[in-house]
Amino acid sequence: MIIAVVLVILVSSGAFSSCGRTNTNVEITRSTIAREPLPKGSVNETPYYTDELGWINNQTTLLDEMRYFYQKTGVQPYLFITDTVNGSHFPRVEDLAAFAESLYDDLFTDEAHCLLVFFEYGDAYMDRYVCGSQAKTVIDDEAADILLDYIDKYYYYEGLSDEEFFSKAFRDAADRIMTVTRSPWIPVFIIIGIIALIALLLFWWSNVKKQKNIEAKRTQEILNTPLETFGDKEVDDLAKKYQEDKES
Repeated sequence: MIIAVVLVILVSSGAFSSCGRTNTNVEITRSTIAREPLPKGSVNETPYYTDELGWINNQTTLLDEMRYFYQKTGVQPYLFITDTVNGSHFPRVEDLAAFAESLYDDLFTDEAHCLLVFFEYGDAYMDRYVCGSQAKTVIDDEAADILLDYIDKYYYYEGLSDEEFFSKAFRDAADRIMTVTRSPWIPVFIIIGIIALIALLLFWWSNVKKQKNIEAKRTQEILNTPLETFGDKEVDDLAKKYQEDKES
């Protein structure tokens, strides 16, 4: 029995999501973990998808990007598109979960695949993914959320064909999963730090210049003072100070 990790994404207040493709402002989960791809030889390579609805007209477009996902992560993805689960168009969440787990066992002989079941019927859809235990070392919960976020995002893009929306989701997910997402605030903090350093240097330079001007003015005042106004000791001290100022 394949050990599997399962997650369901439900994209509305109920178990299904509306198909009125209008929501394109999906926030993609950030990748916070540095991941390494599975070693070569982990996967017993299989076909990449099953399309029970006849959505995929250009399989090259889809296969290229699913293979890209495989190359980046070492995990082979598999897409299963359907509108029925065990003969029903209205499966419960539990039905879809059991269907996906059983399907994984039927399709694969390793722990290195990631199966995405995409169910749509009428005006509603839902997703279910199942990853083998080895695949889960790369496609953890966060990574799976990234893939599902992209599926949800591009599903609503009216300008994309069905194969293009799946293709783009797999490619972009692979890139994001395998790269730690840089915080947008880092460049801002760097700029603020540079500005603060420049301001500090200017402040220091201004104080140094001000102090030198004060010392120069004091020296000039002393030099312009008649020596007769000082005693012998004071004259000697002033002469010594003047000589030191000239040497410096």
